[in-house]
Amino acid sequence: MNSVRERLLRLLIDRLTAALAPAPVLRQPATPLPREAGPVLLVFVEGDALTAHANRLADRALTVRLVALARGADAFDAADRLIVAAHAAVLADPNLGGLALAVRELDADWDADDLDAGTVMLPARYEIRYRTALTDLTTPG
Repeated sequence: MNSVRERLLRLLIDRLTAALAPAPVLRQPATPLPREAGPVLLVFVEGDALTAHANRLADRALTVRLVALARGADAFDAADRLIVAAHAAVLADPNLGGLALAVRELDADWDADDLDAGTVMLPARYEIRYRTALTDLTTPG
């Protein structure tokens, strides 16, 4: 069985995919995106911290960064619409089907980075708090 962390990520990506279609949602892409790609939402896991433990339970905080990427003349508008829809999808169910204790927005960089050829990236970070058994990452606490 997969860890609670992996199940949370898969559920999050499934919700983002459904909410943002037809825009693709890519989890930690390993290869550069072609110039014609976009708009697209990239999902990166920044870390998973143990925040507390007691009574054989461990409280954890999973940090996820979403990056709306768009290119072209309307790149700012396209990226903004994508991150707005992603934000709504992430916070629609703050318990992510009962696996999470809470989901909260950490920050967003609304000063878009202008990369090259009209590429715009708008990142937003979220923290997913969840609990597992202290000795078993597959068992919710």
